Amino acid sequence: MASGLRGIKTVKDLVVKDKVVFLRLDLNVPLKDGRITDETRITASLPTIQYLMDQGSKIVMTSHLGRPKTAEDKKYSLEPVGKRLSELLKAEVILVEEPGGDAVKQLLMGLRKGQLILLENVRFVPGETKNSVEFAQRLAKDIDVYVNDAFGASHRAHSSIHALPELIKEKGVGFLIEKEIQMLDQLIENPKSPYFAVLGGAKISDKIAVIEKLIDIVDGFIIGGAMAYTFLKAQGREVGKSLVEEDKLKYANEMMGRIEARRKTLLLPVDHLVSQGIADTTNTRVTTDANMKANELGVDIGPRTIENFATALKSAATVFWNGPMGIFETAEFSKGTFAMAKAVADCPGLKIVGGGDSAAAAEDSGYASKMTHISTGGGASLEYLQGEKLPGLEVLRTKIRS
Repeated sequence: MASGLRGIKTVKDLVVKDKVVFLRLDLNVPLKDGRITDETRITASLPTIQYLMDQGSKIVMTSHLGRPKTAEDKKYSLEPVGKRLSELLKAEVILVEEPGGDAVKQLLMGLRKGQLILLENVRFVPGETKNSVEFAQRLAKDIDVYVNDAFGASHRAHSSIHALPELIKEKGVGFLIEKEIQMLDQLIENPKSPYFAVLGGAKISDKIAVIEKLIDIVDGFIIGGAMAYTFLKAQGREVGKSLVEEDKLKYANEMMGRIEARRKTLLLPVDHLVSQGIADTTNTRVTTDANMKANELGVDIGPRTIENFATALKSAATVFWNGPMGIFETAEFSKGTFAMAKAVADCPGLKIVGGGDSAAAAEDSGYASKMTHISTGGGASLEYLQGEKLPGLEVLRTKIRS
């Protein structure tokens, strides 16, 4: 068992046959005009649901979706998710409008094989994000077993993640969380060398803790995206109008010195695709070096940078990728990110993508199937790698007898 799961039961350790199981999932999928545009989190939840169905469990599922302000914000309803689950599981999914209401008890009494209960978006209830014990007590009624398979929400001390399992004796994690922890543990427990962390995205401040955790573990860092501009400015490069965290210039300088002192590799962009605005896809050019003009901003890494980064990864035994190389949502600015997805996918070793924008980029690039693992966690993945204790896991942990 992965060390991060020490003292935590998995769903196979729990007695779930013919029991009422509360299953907290992460079904927080992107929707456009009521249609699901990426069902990765739904399909990732299916093994645990199917296992419980095969065991004859009566299943009460729930999830959050987005950040609704009131229960009237119906664009965040789980109804489309329930319909898709019904299709994928070939089962009847009954959506209950009021989580914690009396309808669940009535439904459980007559629930037949092939029927599942899905509670409406728990964030429609104000007590959810406040870790309300009162709301948890309402959810806990008639529940025998609690299973958390919502890794992407496990860094939140919310009612259905933290307060609820405190009230239920039989509890554990599903197959998705088990796999997530097993994969992420390989990045911090005796990873194979050479090991590269590929970091991108907007800000250094979002990655400081994970950099600090990995600096003595990895063989090198490959840094792109907007966060690279802070490092480049700290080196004295001209970065024009690009996003720079002025208050992190000192940290960037110190970090580069620490990496050099440890004789580790640090790769930064040596050229860029630049534009005069993030929405300007017409007035673009590739710089001849790492500098750009005062009226320009970086929107992607350049071709020589792509080559450098890809060459470094050719023999990598372990790769962790978190963060795009540019504004990949804009097709004209996606080349660097998609090239990085290919480079990661093509490397011979373990390759783990850290969720969020990186997961979306891996999917959009067409190389997702070649990754060892794409985390559903986003912020939870980073916090776990940083060594943070995730409330949704800690509440399930029991003391190990010596």
